This record gives sequence, structure tokens and C-alpha cells, in this order.
Amino acid sequence: MSPMSPVLVGFDGRPESVMAAGWAAREALMRGAPLRLVHAWEQAPQPYATLAGAAVPQHPYGSARLLADMEALLIRRHPGLQIAADRVAGDPATALLTAAADAGMLVLGSRGLGRAAGFLLGSVGRSVVARAERPVVLVRADTTLDAAGADHGASARDVVVGVDLDQPDDSVLLFAFEAAARRGAGLRVVHSWDPVGENTSAAGLPGVDDPAEGRTMTPRQPPADLLRPWQDKFPDVSLTEQTVVGQAASHLVDASRDAELLVVGRASRHAPIGPQTGPVTRVVLHRAVPPVAVIPHD
Repeated sequence: MSPMSPVLVGFDGRPESVMAAGWAAREALMRGAPLRLVHAWEQAPQPYATLAGAAVPQHPYGSARLLADMEALLIRRHPGLQIAADRVAGDPATALLTAAADAGMLVLGSRGLGRAAGFLLGSVGRSVVARAERPVVLVRADTTLDAAGADHGASARDVVVGVDLDQPDDSVLLFAFEAAARRGAGLRVVHSWDPVGENTSAAGLPGVDDPAEGRTMTPRQPPADLLRPWQDKFPDVSLTEQTVVGQAASHLVDASRDAELLVVGRASRHAPIGPQTGPVTRVVLHRAVPPVAVIPHD
């Protein structure tokens, strides 16, 4: 992919997809990339299709009007942004994944879980996240962005990324560092360490916070060595390392409550029962507050 690969957003006119389009427009501007609005609709056998939540009527003529109105709104808000709008027929998940083959990322809207945090994903959203070969960003309908992509929340909030130090992947870290650099934001790197079976005689030494035990322990592999080359590559990104004991997903949810973006990885290896999101990503999507970027990796 080139640096100018488009940011693609699935759009169906629902409030969550409107918010997703605004988020995607802002991301495209930061990347210096074009934006592509895609409305996927299925003629048969089901007259209704959905991107991330409840069903919404799909009609080729109605979708053209929806796309035109959204495109006009974004052009007024971002006159320098290059925007294309397309309607594609077929299974919505497959259509979106096919359309995103040359995209830099795919953005989808999701309904929030009422007053609770987390994302309510329909079958299309779940399928896209599990099968995508490009980064997928999920944006809640109650994000601090308005419909045109203006952020009314706190400025320069941190980006948070979950890292597996035993099996780190460069694509996850690259996405997180680039996202923080574009936003002029800090980056919080969260690593969860399970001390079961490890030598915990180092309790009391500087290292890992264990709130449940009120002590600190030192992990077998410190994150500094992994992150040092990235700090050299992105010297303007303020980096915070947080190594914690326990389940990774819960700590990521807690660490990202006031973040602008949460970044997690998803192993793209094909499971015998079909594509899966993985346990950490599944919990994060159910409970996280900010937009979540899911990065596929080997």
C-alpha cells in the first residue's frame, strides 16, 4: 500500500455510521489520504442489511441520496479532502472487505451499549473484524466527534496500545506510533504479565504494579528493549510504559477510558472453525470506551 491509500468507511445513514464517516474524514486528513464512502446493500434474499447494529432498509436510490448528503457535509467541513462515494451490491461484509483491498484502513460505526462502554456489533461488523486484512477501526455513535469529524473532546489525548512482549508484532506498534505522531499525542504501551509459574522472588523491586497484592514484581522480559528502536524512530512521541499483572483485556479497557484511540492486534491465522477475533479483542470491543483499531498480523 502507498501512503496515499484511501481511508474507507462503511456508511448506511445510521447515526453510528455518520460518526464513523466523520472520524474517517479526520483520519484521512491527518494521513493526507483520500476518503472513500461505501454503502453496501443486499438485494436478496434479505431486503435488510446492517453494518454494525440493527437492520436498516437498503435501497439503491435511497443510498445514493444518503451518500450524496454525507459527501456534501464532509466537503463543506473539509474543503481540501478528496472524497469518493460508492454503492456496492452483495453480501455487506464481503463487499466491504473487497472494497477495502487497496485501503489503508476500514472504518465502521457501532452502537454503544446504552450507558455502558463497549461496542454493539452486528453480524457484518463481527465478520469484518474477524476477516479483514487491513486495520479496522470501530467508532461508537456517542464519540466526541461531530458528524463532520470535529473533535469536541479533550485535545491530544493519549493513544493506548496493547502489546504481547512474548510475541510482539511490528505492524501493531507501527500503527500505534504513527497514530500518536499524527495526533501530537502521547502513546501508552500496556503489557500484561501473568506471573503464574514465574519466579516471583523479585517482589518489592521496581517493575510491575500488582494492585491486588499491593506489591511490584519484575517481568521476565522488560519492554524497554523492544520499544527503544521505536522511540528512536518516533522521537516526538511521548512514551509511557505500563506493565501490569493479570488479564490483558481488563487492563487495556481501564487504561484507555480517557484515550483518543485504543490499538489492539488480531492474529490473522485461520482457525479450524473460521476467522476469530481472539479473546482479548473480543473483550475490548465489548467494554472499551474510545474508538478501537484492530490490526491484523501474522
